[in-house]
Amino acid sequence: MNFTLGDVVLVLVLGALCLHFLAAVRVRELAVQAVNRASERDDFQLLDQSVHVQRISMSRDETRRWRIWRQYRFDYSYDGVERRQGFVIMLGKQLQSVVVSERSPTLH
Repeated sequence: MNFTLGDVVLVLVLGALCLHFLAAVRVRELAVQAVNRASERDDFQLLDQSVHVQRISMSRDETRRWRIWRQYRFDYSYDGVERRQGFVIMLGKQLQSVVVSERSPTLH
């Protein structure tokens, strides 16, 4: 069986796409874990148990290497009633920040 150069290139491109997809899934899992840790620390509830990609770009890390910068959006609540939006920012596989609003004071 003979393979043409086009076949080899196609297999390499498909392999690269699969690796990129698996890496993106892993970064998303890391983002969910970061939000879960923040929810325990700051006493809020992650709604829907998921994060959603909102923005993607390229940025340099502290060693000046290019990484994929991702901003994920998630919904959370302090009281189980009011739904708020928060953000988690990842640079490559490194957590940059989890952003939530402060809890508003309760008036009785």
